[in-house]
Amino acid sequence: MESTPVNWEALDTVVIEFAKLENLIEDSSSPSPSPSSSSYHSRLIIRQIRRFLETGAIDAAVDLLRLHAPSILNDHRILFRLHKQKFVELLRKGTSEDRDSAIDCLRTALAPCALDAYPEAYEEFKHVLLAFIYDKEDKTSPVANEWSERRRLDLAGFLSSVLRAHLNAYDPIFSMALRYLISIHRIYCLRQGITSPISDLTERLLLEERDPPATPQDILYEVPPFDEVDIQALAHAVELTRQGAIDSLRFAKGDLFLAFQNELCRMRLDVPFLDQLVREYCVYRGIVNSAFGKQHMPEPVKSNQQDPGFCSSRDCSLELDYNASKHSDGETSVTNAQMDDSPENNADVTSMQGIDFEVRCTSELASIHEDCSTSGSQHLEDPNVLYRSRLSGNGERAKRKRWRGRYDDNSYLANASLEEHNKQERSISTTVSTLSKEKQGSEKVSVQDGSNVENKYEILLGMKELASKGMAAEAVQEISTIDPNFFGQNSVLLFQLKQVEFLKLVGSGDYNAALKVACSHLGPLAASDPTLLKPLKETLLALLRPNEDALGNALPLHALAASLQVAVGRRLGIEEPQLMKIMRATLYSHNEWFKLQMCKDRFEGLLKIDSLKEANTTFLAPVYTSKSYADSCTNGSSQVTVSSGTKMSEDGSSPTQESSRDVICDENAILKVMEFLALPRADAIHLLAQYNGNAETVIQQIFT
Repeated sequence: MESTPVNWEALDTVVIEFAKLENLIEDSSSPSPSPSSSSYHSRLIIRQIRRFLETGAIDAAVDLLRLHAPSILNDHRILFRLHKQKFVELLRKGTSEDRDSAIDCLRTALAPCALDAYPEAYEEFKHVLLAFIYDKEDKTSPVANEWSERRRLDLAGFLSSVLRAHLNAYDPIFSMALRYLISIHRIYCLRQGITSPISDLTERLLLEERDPPATPQDILYEVPPFDEVDIQALAHAVELTRQGAIDSLRFAKGDLFLAFQNELCRMRLDVPFLDQLVREYCVYRGIVNSAFGKQHMPEPVKSNQQDPGFCSSRDCSLELDYNASKHSDGETSVTNAQMDDSPENNADVTSMQGIDFEVRCTSELASIHEDCSTSGSQHLEDPNVLYRSRLSGNGERAKRKRWRGRYDDNSYLANASLEEHNKQERSISTTVSTLSKEKQGSEKVSVQDGSNVENKYEILLGMKELASKGMAAEAVQEISTIDPNFFGQNSVLLFQLKQVEFLKLVGSGDYNAALKVACSHLGPLAASDPTLLKPLKETLLALLRPNEDALGNALPLHALAASLQVAVGRRLGIEEPQLMKIMRATLYSHNEWFKLQMCKDRFEGLLKIDSLKEANTTFLAPVYTSKSYADSCTNGSSQVTVSSGTKMSEDGSSPTQESSRDVICDENAILKVMEFLALPRADAIHLLAQYNGNAETVIQQIFT
């Protein structure tokens, strides 16, 4: 079983879009989003409001709301929750002055708002008065939940969900697609009894907890019934109950895709780790300058919490100036609030951490790559080889962007203990190069050895560029010079490169040279590997169509370039980025999961998942680069009893499903069983197949 081919060029596009929308890269060709650009600016505002709420700075959060989203405060349900939290925070401070302020808040704000917020508000108001009597340290008191700091987090998460929809400040497509693919991957592995080969990455990247959902206003409760197809699609896509899906659709006023985005953005990502994965991928693919070069920005240090929303009071030391009208440019500025450490000290710490990261990362990677010589990688000591490879990549090198990091997000200020700081730096170093070998008796490596690492990256990118431009003969020559044994262990890649060379010669009209390539290379390679006979025959057919652009139409050069980059990189001691492993595994799981569901994914177009899988590799000979993952995915595959012999629907709404017993299941019957029994689609189909597609019989048998 092979993994799903990934369209790496499409992934490059969505990753670059993500980096630009999050202001992570500097691109001279197109200006990066300014702090006043709508979506980016709105996300920063939401993050700042979240931090204020999580640290108990309720007045500061309300001031930002009044400036940027005043209509939110017209909802008395939200206003009541804010006033109640402010009352608790004033009492939490414990001084007599703050107690007087709490009483004033009670009289002037909380009590009046409790009368018309929502039916239970007045009872909640009377209950919170017990905070006057019971101490915040009393974990058994009736108001222990009111004192709990978890209330802060819940309120911050709830308001973030509301603001995200109100300001239309959704996360970039790539960020949402990752959440979706990882969640499906987890479900698929759990249902099939498979151990995920990327569990260490997905568990860190996608957190278990979610933000509380935004609740619809009362006026929206009087709406026409929603289509059951939409309810079930949403419920199973983001793991909601049926009632949860209905509430989400109500809040989105019946817009299925808007509700889907709202639910995806409730899922929490480890944003610093995501940034590290994106940076590693961008360096590997030649999108940004190498981390080992002279151009370097300090690596942000992650806070104690996993997400920008979770931060301590010191993380909130820099605040958005919500009095934006004072500034002539109209942009929201960043100001310094009172904090324990001065801004200058924080800047110095961040800068020194960046320098230390660069030195240690370079030394570590140079040390690691030296170890790889024992496993077949070659020391690149020939200056001519280095020169030719660098020369081939000079055009693309000039187009690379500069990584700047998430410096507008204040949650990444230095705020951890020395021990935590060291852990984060080790994590960064590990992410940049996943080839982690313990070197016994290793000696200190000079920083100058980092140039060897950078040279390897440049050589790797040079190979990728040669292949993507169809310069197959040059690529073969360069690789053979670097590693004479490479193609002896990667004969399929040699066959593919010779396919490109053959088709290029046919396209230029040099048939004799093309046939010479076929006789000297393609024929002998196919004779030693029977799986190459079919691609060889299809390649030779190009002789019958000499006027067609066979190279451009038939061969996916970018897919070949990506495969070559991974294979050559491993020989040089450079492993593929962890993001590539995540995408390869999750896209495979996505394919297999919807085979079990016997329908198409209604949301894959919205998240551009379909374009990520549009990798035309049918003309190329197959490359077996994912055998370990494919083998792991076969474990438990015998449990699938319905998907064999099924026909997948093209529109996802009314498919023709056939079980192994040739029972056709009506779409309405499937939805009925899913609704009444709260079952996943695949289980509903399986049960219907046992009872000749009769939904009433299935339900009756279950309840009897």
